Parts: sequence; C-alpha cells; structure tokens
Amino acid sequence: MIRDKPSTMDADLQKIFGSPVPELHEETVDHDASPALARALELRSFLALTEEQVARVRDRVHADMDPDRAMDELSADRLRFDAQWLEAALDARDAYRAALGELLRTVPPSDQQARPVRMTQLKATTTLPPLDAPVPPRAGAARARRP
Repeated sequence: MIRDKPSTMDADLQKIFGSPVPELHEETVDHDASPALARALELRSFLALTEEQVARVRDRVHADMDPDRAMDELSADRLRFDAQWLEAALDARDAYRAALGELLRTVPPSDQQARPVRMTQLKATTTLPPLDAPVPPRAGAARARRP
C-alpha cells in the first residue's frame, strides 16, 4: 500500500502536522481532519508512488549496466526507453514535490493550527403561561387593512 511506502517529504509532513505519517493517515479516517491534511496526504501518496517508479527505473538501468553483464546483452533501445521513462518519472516527482511543498508552506505549524470544535446545540427553555390565564384581547387577530 502506498501509505506504507516512505517519501522524501515525510519529515516535512511530520514537522507541519505534528505527527508521523501513519498517525496522520489515522487522523484522516476521522471526519474531523483538516482539508489541508487530506490533500497533503493525497499528494504524498502520489509522490511515494512516483518515487518508487524512479527507483525501479534506476535499479533497472544499474542492472543493465552492471560491469559483470555480458556486452551482447546491452540494448541501446532499451536504455533509450528507460531514459524516457526516467525523465517522465522525475518530472512527475518534481511536480508532486513542488505541489506538496507549496501546500505545506500555506499550512500553519501544528502548534498554531486550529482544531475543529464540536459545538453542542443549546436548548432554549421557556415556561408557558397557565391555561387559565386570560388571553389578551385581539390575540392572534389579523390587522385590518387601511384604505
């Protein structure tokens, strides 16, 4: 699962929101989590996935270029394809890092964040006059129209 994979911005998330990433994910299960936290974790999951793609391509290129590998196994086409794939993954990673960084810059530090407040509904109570109380004249009567 993506939330279990680390990302390069996990420390920044912890610094801003005041908890490790797994705890932040638990907070989003509650509906009291801030929209900024939910967006940040969504961007973080995209970033973690993209960073995993970068690592896979990097590892594949390293394996293809292993000095112990037979020279006849080298393929310029495969390396060209991997270079394109790596460029696309790096561009996506940079975009997600920039978007997440911008979001984190707009969020106040955790010690200054307002926590959602649960309001209890107040009940207004009143006492009605006793049933045998005299009714004021014209109570409930409609006003006469003036010409």
